[in-house]
Amino acid sequence: MKRGYLVIALVVMSMNSLYQYSWNVFEPMIASGLHTTTVYVEVAFTIFTVFSTTFQGVGGYFADKDGPARIGVISAVLSAVGFLGGSLSRSIYEFYVIWAMGSIGEGILYGIATNLAVKWYSDIRGLAVGIVSLGFGLGSSVANVFLVHAAGFRTPMLIIGIMEMVMMPVLLYMTRYPGTNLTGGRPRRNLSNPAFWILYISFVFGSVPLLVISSSFGYIGSHLPLFEFSVLVSLFPLLSGISRPMMGWLSDMIGRSASVIIIDVFIIAGSAFLVMRDYVPAIVFIGFFGGSMISLYFAYIGDVFGTRFSTANNGVFYTGKSISGFVGSTIFALIFSYNMSISFIFVLVSGIIGLGFLMAARGAVKRFSQRDGN
Repeated sequence: MKRGYLVIALVVMSMNSLYQYSWNVFEPMIASGLHTTTVYVEVAFTIFTVFSTTFQGVGGYFADKDGPARIGVISAVLSAVGFLGGSLSRSIYEFYVIWAMGSIGEGILYGIATNLAVKWYSDIRGLAVGIVSLGFGLGSSVANVFLVHAAGFRTPMLIIGIMEMVMMPVLLYMTRYPGTNLTGGRPRRNLSNPAFWILYISFVFGSVPLLVISSSFGYIGSHLPLFEFSVLVSLFPLLSGISRPMMGWLSDMIGRSASVIIIDVFIIAGSAFLVMRDYVPAIVFIGFFGGSMISLYFAYIGDVFGTRFSTANNGVFYTGKSISGFVGSTIFALIFSYNMSISFIFVLVSGIIGLGFLMAARGAVKRFSQRDGN
């Protein structure tokens, strides 16, 4: 059944990916269908990042305490409601409320799916988390091929919502965490540790380039030919997905910290291409290497702080994505509307800051591990 949990987690992540990596396709359709502006629609993406990340830690607490099945079923229903209700929204404000509900479910499901790999596969944790996270790009890569040809957002969201409501609660009901061989301190202990927060800050800034492309490529690339835009918007989540097991395997071989440093270097390179408005290598570098970032960080947190409370630990850590989402969507959109060149430089600087904090975190993590005898 251990492999079965990995398959369930992969399917769950594939559906989850539509909240983030299909947003570039939904965004202009929502703006048109609800008769609003891009900035107002961008607020919905910020709402997604805030609610999905904030509630992942809450859901993680109950998943670690009582097992993932019960909270997973509830979250699966909420995720489906996000798409079903979104398809029926009559105003952007109704959409905000419904999307927030769906985002809560998506966030908790993300934590459960990832930690099925973190907890069950201690020997190949990086690869296992990468395989599960593959779905977070693969699902949207397939869906976006069809979504780019949709006349509006309502019918696609309705279909996705029905699929989730039928399939996801059943899958989550079958999930279990291992009952033995789990070690590690509670989240409140980790929150007092400098190593945790230095890693947290490095994740916040390092994720900005990925969140910018995830939320804003719909209008960054609006001047591109339709065929080129369609290829890039489908290529982006595919690259994000396939990198995760590959970089996860590499991290099992050379270490988590070294692998994340490699990721940050290539994200900075992609951001530099974005500054030069060379979109193809920017999408390739940021998509491929940025996609594997969170899966490696989750495995890294499991390595350093243990797996007994890893769903809650990673849930608290994942709140950094809400900050990155706000910076990479709403703040970026405001800067972009003022000056495109400055907004791209802003993305590049964020990536450089992320790498700087990651380098600083290595010493703090080493001291923590030596003190705890890990």
